[in-house]
Amino acid sequence: MLDAVGDGTRRAILDLLARSPRSVGELAAELPVSRPAVSLHLKVLREAGLVTSSPAGTRNVYRLDQTGLAVLRRYLDRLWGAALDRFAAAAEATALAEAAWAAGEPAEPQPDEPETNE
Repeated sequence: MLDAVGDGTRRAILDLLARSPRSVGELAAELPVSRPAVSLHLKVLREAGLVTSSPAGTRNVYRLDQTGLAVLRRYLDRLWGAALDRFAAAAEATALAEAAWAAGEPAEPQPDEPETNE
């Protein structure tokens, strides 16, 4: 899924489909790529589980696949949550060190800083 959304044209297609379902021709009219190129991008997105299509007369109409997007979102939320947890721990450690410094207490050496014996 990440490979599929790593391409700027595919992200633009997802943005357009987030506004409304569209055919290949409608997507190509709004993008700086040809209809065959849009079709290839849609194939990648469909194989990644991010879009679905349904026939509408002689054309296919593409829309976002909410199930696939939910999987992608859970993955990104998990990454983001871990990053926020690390940030919160670093911010708390900094706040404690600053409070200790303000109170005139010696600072604890950081794990990546060697202790000096002066």
